Formats: sequence, C-alpha cells, structure tokens
Amino acid sequence: MIRGAGRKIFKKIAKETPGVGLRVHLLKLIGIKIGEKTYIAEGLTIAENLENPQLIIIGDRVAIGPEVILITSSHPNYSILKEIYGIRKGSITIRDDAWIGARVIIFPGITIGSRAVVGAGAVVTESVPDDTIYVGAIGTGRFIKRELG
Repeated sequence: MIRGAGRKIFKKIAKETPGVGLRVHLLKLIGIKIGEKTYIAEGLTIAENLENPQLIIIGDRVAIGPEVILITSSHPNYSILKEIYGIRKGSITIRDDAWIGARVIIFPGITIGSRAVVGAGAVVTESVPDDTIYVGAIGTGRFIKRELG
C-alpha cells in the first residue's frame, strides 16, 4: 500500500484518470477497499487524514457518480474552533449494490446500506439503511423507503 505524499499524488491521479478500471486500481493501491464490478466515475475526492487510509470500504457492484466527496476526517485546522469541536473522523462504508449520485457529499462515520440510492447533490450526515432512497441536503434531507423485490 502506498502511504504519505505518494498516497496524495495517487489520489490526485486517480481523480482525473480516464477509464474506471485504472481509477479503481489506483484507489486500491492507496488502501481503499473496493469490491468487484464497482464503478467509480471521474472526480472522486477523498478528504482524509493520511495516517489511516483504510477508512473507506466500498462493496461489490456499487455505482459512484461523478464528483462525489467522501470525508473521513474533518476539522477547522488552526482555528480556535478546533478546541471546541475537535476532529470529526470515522470510516465510510458503502455496501453492495448501492448507487451514489453525482456530487454527493458523505461525512465521517456513515454507512450506506445495501441497495440504497443516494440522489445527486445529497449531503449525507447520517447512515442510510438498506433498500432506501435518500435525497436532499442538511435540514431538507429525507428518507423515502422502498422495498425491493
């Protein structure tokens, strides 16, 4: 697994690499666990603490749209707010057959359930159960339950 500055460089290359196969391969090289037949569109941004790269797990047959942002570590850097709010960090798990729409933002500590759909532009601040459709943003997000099969 590639670490440190090399990891940061590989993330940048993977973000813009044409061809999903090479993109997935590069992401696996930096320690992201990605299942079989998973599609990751261009523009994936991963905001993380480089010390712990194994905080993202993506299952089998997952579809991730363009310009999605996965945040496993977030804090206000040098601001005094860091003393008040601390560092928010946690893993992100996207389970089998989930579909993440374009420009979705997923915060630390979130699990996206199996066969769940997260609509384009959603801001995900709480875990999404299996077989659920989630659309919207902070303050307006809502779950739409749909039983499959």
